[in-house]
Amino acid sequence: MAGKRIKSGVIFLVLLLLCCISACSLFRRDPMVKNVPEALYARGASEFQDGYYKKAREYFTRLKDEHPLHSLAILAELGIADSFFTDKQYMEAENAYNEFLNMHPNNENIPYVLYQLGMCHYNLKGTIDRDQTETIKARIEFERLITRFPDSKFSVAAGKLLRECKQEIAEQEFYVGRFYFKQKKYQAALGRFENIARNYANIGLDYKIEYYINETKRKLAEEEKVKKDAGEKQKKKP
Repeated sequence: MAGKRIKSGVIFLVLLLLCCISACSLFRRDPMVKNVPEALYARGASEFQDGYYKKAREYFTRLKDEHPLHSLAILAELGIADSFFTDKQYMEAENAYNEFLNMHPNNENIPYVLYQLGMCHYNLKGTIDRDQTETIKARIEFERLITRFPDSKFSVAAGKLLRECKQEIAEQEFYVGRFYFKQKKYQAALGRFENIARNYANIGLDYKIEYYINETKRKLAEEEKVKKDAGEKQKKKP
């Protein structure tokens, strides 16, 4: 009995696949079938796989707009976001993923969407001597994913990238702090070094930061002593 149920299920899946293939074939031959959801999705997926991302978005968008309640409409929304991402249009991809997140906050694909949001910013981040806004945004998204879905496979991948983001942010802080140190702007330098010690421990900069904090404090103490001695001399003048 169980074997028959399994066999019936397999036959059903095969028939469903054949229907989808038939719908796609009909769509290619006859434009009158353009409003069939399965055909629209199949064509969009085909265009996506062939690297025609703009064309894929057209089919996914039509499916979403013409059949908003169909089960494939949600997958079409993800297809739109993924097509932007794969086409390296990261800002557009971010908007599409955020729209999905707002429209379907409890969807099973949310861990993937959060990961992709992080990747949008990750792929836009600059070197340590440049602005780290995108790196910080990537960090925020990866942290949000890990906090909400700690057991997700996407959280495991995000954890490795999160450490990398933190290291780059800390290195940029260190880069700026050392610049201030060389310019003898010790108070500004100390603020940067202490921020790293407070927020970015155990990522490979601990010993350097400890050295520079101590050295910067020593320089500040020397400056204070020079000011104090100068003040004492001024008082002793007749």
